[in-house]
Amino acid sequence: MTRDPNRRARKTQAQGEPTADVNAPGYRERVFDIVRRIPAGRVMTYGQLAEILGEGYTARTVGFVMHAAGDEDHWQRVINAQGSCSTGRVLLPPDKQQRMLEAEGIAFDAKGRCDLARYRWTPEEYAGADESGGEAQPSLFGD
Repeated sequence: MTRDPNRRARKTQAQGEPTADVNAPGYRERVFDIVRRIPAGRVMTYGQLAEILGEGYTARTVGFVMHAAGDEDHWQRVINAQGSCSTGRVLLPPDKQQRMLEAEGIAFDAKGRCDLARYRWTPEEYAGADESGGEAQPSLFGD
């Protein structure tokens, strides 16, 4: 069976998401420029980064970029919108990201989620654009 390298791009386009060339010069570097600034003990979400970066960036493409991150990029400080780590199926051991964040002082509950209202970081120059009235993002899990 031959793999179609454009299959994912066509599927994304069909779903209404903008397609992006994550290999274009500067695309990945824009993500890493912000991620490297996240202070220890703070996090950002994939979607938050995509919103700040603007057109051509989605939570999914930011996640794709983060798979290529090195330790100097502070990859562990980017988590999902529920305050959980999304690397369980990617890294061995599966709890590595959470353990790294706990070592930085971030607390996780029994469901493996941190309090985004407490730990979410927004770059100063974007602070006004990311405000949601001071309320925490509602959980998709109804708890």
